Amino acid sequence: MQYRKLGNSGAVVSTQTLGAMTFGAEADEATSIQLMDDYVAAGGNFIDTADVYSAGKSEEIVGRWLKARPDAARQVVLTTKGRFPMGTGPNDLGLSRRHLGMALDDSLRRLGVEQIDLYQMHAFDALTPLEETLRFLDDSIRNGKIAYYGFSNFIGWQLTKAVFLAKMGNLAPPVTLQPQYNLLVRDIEHEIVPASLDANIGLLPWSPLGGGWLSGKYKRDVQPTGATRLGENPNRGSESYGPRNAMERTWRIIGALEEASAALGVSMAQVALAWLGGRPAVTSVLLGARTREQLADNLKAADLQLGDEIVAKLTKASAPEVADYPYGTGGVKQRHRNIAGGR
Repeated sequence: MQYRKLGNSGAVVSTQTLGAMTFGAEADEATSIQLMDDYVAAGGNFIDTADVYSAGKSEEIVGRWLKARPDAARQVVLTTKGRFPMGTGPNDLGLSRRHLGMALDDSLRRLGVEQIDLYQMHAFDALTPLEETLRFLDDSIRNGKIAYYGFSNFIGWQLTKAVFLAKMGNLAPPVTLQPQYNLLVRDIEHEIVPASLDANIGLLPWSPLGGGWLSGKYKRDVQPTGATRLGENPNRGSESYGPRNAMERTWRIIGALEEASAALGVSMAQVALAWLGGRPAVTSVLLGARTREQLADNLKAADLQLGDEIVAKLTKASAPEVADYPYGTGGVKQRHRNIAGGR
């Protein structure tokens, strides 16, 4: 297992995070406990959950595991999230001081800890001023309830605005951003990745295997079945990665993965995870395993070296298909200049 700094903080985390979204749902408690044991035994120290995962059951399972393993609990960097509905009332969701105050206290109780290492805002809230949210997070750091904070699913301007407001208000800055990112979903490279690099924000990509598409789960001539990370509709996974006619790009990427997998003698999932772990600004990649076998295979990607040639082929095959302006070649050239001058 490899380790990196948690964004612009001084904390250190493993380059693979164990995602607990399946805990209490696809993975029962016994399996979830085994997954955490296996993950820590492999050198992992970063566990990610959220209050809405299985309506709080995920946090409760993680909390019972932490209580039963105090030595491991001292080493684990724990992150959870708040923002989405935990009730039916108008104040049972959002990033307001009122809701986050209750959500944070409830998460602390379910997890059985006095402090959460990284508290993430699960999504942007257009109704709550960012200043209110940032003040709450700064207060929570000062009163010891959280050590650091970050965001999830924010887009570029939202992240940049939050960083600016924190700096202008002399408030604690965000340290991480958790976006969807994988070989199929690379649009964040236009605005979100540059914004993160500019602010020294660490990325914690979710859905690194694209709902199973990058694991070799689906075949070109076989109709997909079953659930994906993005929902029960098997066709939704492919459509969410671009226009409805983008399936040829998907199969091109899968073909490049298959070729790299065969050349290296490892699984397609390991190749996809290793590629993502080497992208700029990425701190740690979330693993959403449902079984011990899945986790064991995914963990092998932590030390996998793809080599420059394979990285280049995967990067080329998965290049986002965009118009020339503002994110295509024309727009990129317009934003740069030759230091030596000239036309």
